[in-house]
Amino acid sequence: MARYNEYAGSPSFIEQDIANIQAVTMEEVTRVYETYIKDKPYVATSFVPKGSLDLAASDSEKADVVEESIADALEVSQDISEEEEEIALTPSSFDRSEEPAMGPDPVVTPPEIWSDELSGGIEILGISYTEVPLVNYSLVINGGHLLDPSERPGAAYLLASMLTEGTATKTPEELEEAIDMLGARISVYGGEQSISINVNTLVRNFESTVALVEEILLEPRWDEEQFELAKSRVINNHKRNVANPNYLANITFNKLAFGEGSLLATPSSGTIESIEAISMEDLKSYYESNLSPSLASLHMVGNIPASKVKATFDGINTRWESKEVQLPEIEVPGNPEAPTIYFVDVPGAKQSVIQIGNLAPMRTHPDYDAIQTMNYKLGGSFSGFLNLILREEKGFTYGARSSFDGHNLYGTFQASSSVRSNATLESMEIFAGEMNKYRDGITEEDLAFTKDALIKSNALQFENMRSLLWMLETISEYDLPFDYISREQEVVRSMTLESHRELAQKYILPQNMYYVVVGDAATQLEPLKSMGLGDPVLVEK
Repeated sequence: MARYNEYAGSPSFIEQDIANIQAVTMEEVTRVYETYIKDKPYVATSFVPKGSLDLAASDSEKADVVEESIADALEVSQDISEEEEEIALTPSSFDRSEEPAMGPDPVVTPPEIWSDELSGGIEILGISYTEVPLVNYSLVINGGHLLDPSERPGAAYLLASMLTEGTATKTPEELEEAIDMLGARISVYGGEQSISINVNTLVRNFESTVALVEEILLEPRWDEEQFELAKSRVINNHKRNVANPNYLANITFNKLAFGEGSLLATPSSGTIESIEAISMEDLKSYYESNLSPSLASLHMVGNIPASKVKATFDGINTRWESKEVQLPEIEVPGNPEAPTIYFVDVPGAKQSVIQIGNLAPMRTHPDYDAIQTMNYKLGGSFSGFLNLILREEKGFTYGARSSFDGHNLYGTFQASSSVRSNATLESMEIFAGEMNKYRDGITEEDLAFTKDALIKSNALQFENMRSLLWMLETISEYDLPFDYISREQEVVRSMTLESHRELAQKYILPQNMYYVVVGDAATQLEPLKSMGLGDPVLVEK
């Protein structure tokens, strides 16, 4: 609506815009196509693998691209010009040189949550939301990648992508059209620890979308053609990822942290080899064995009362057969006794991806909320020390960060950035140096900034339906109390300099971390030996 106000003079122009769209005829569409597109001059680009010019579009002309040499890359100049342009100040009715006094911290009252349960065992959590005539909901089934056959990782991911490729009574095209006619979005995603069905629709179409979800979940089509296409999409995505330094850094870190043979070291989307080996029977077996209402939870945000939710989901509840499913226990190893650099070679890379970290507390650990607060000034925000030095001061990167990420089975700490290739060594030294310095404590001013930033940003946490749905999903996944947001805020308020320092010394452990670098080994591997962490280990992709 702000865009309508800016470009059309009034936010209410949305009504006229909708009317204009509805008035468009097929004849006008044809006229515009023939006037502006058909037989008009155009420029097309054709990108092919290096050395495979035979794959280029016909009649292509080779575009010469000058590649910058890594060794010759110039430092970013931080010098300020001697001749500064005088800036004319905009007249103002108050003194803009003085920062306005801050108001009181906002008091955030989490929305009221209602809960219920279907007779089949599906837990329901909901929030009444009346600001817009929409409803967002998700059906989350625990398991996901964790229940993949050890020799066929990626089965849950592939199954999820297949569930929206038609139903027993609808072709893929018919299902897509049925969803579009409702103005809805329905997606299914297979993740590391769950398979989730996510829906966004108008309140008046709530029952209709649930009917489609029932078809998608309980009446899969098992279309062989779509199965082969789904496999092809996943395999091609893996082939692209092999050239993605960020992906390589993440995969390498996971193998180091969890062990080469661990399911957690394998992406939820599997590998090229495992996806190629998966058959339709594998998906049917996973579906029959592991999708059970006993593992499911339903999350609802919108103007839908609990009684209507239960009545509408009665079809799924009565038809979906419960079964005994045992979630596996995953053994998580300890952290390394000494730091080591692991290098993945991407010849000619103009940037290096740095990923440093180790295993850390799970989401349910008593210290988890406190370490989120503790990490904020190190790299949990744009104003964290890592970003201020590597981006603002040095100009090595667009961003540097650190984070604690907790799950049900494990947690990780990671500090990461993509830096200019010839700044790899200095960036690694800055990461290690800043983490060690952070263990000695921060100033009172930094702690006050952290508290202000976290408490005030919480006021925005309940301003959209997606964030409310995420809150309900978090409560379900980690069995948190309904008022966990208020408890998190109290942890922030009660943080002291001493408790901050104790947490940093306990959980920021540079001497017990994996140091992963993905970049050009020819120019960057040898210099990293001077860091004092031993000879870097070259890792095969």
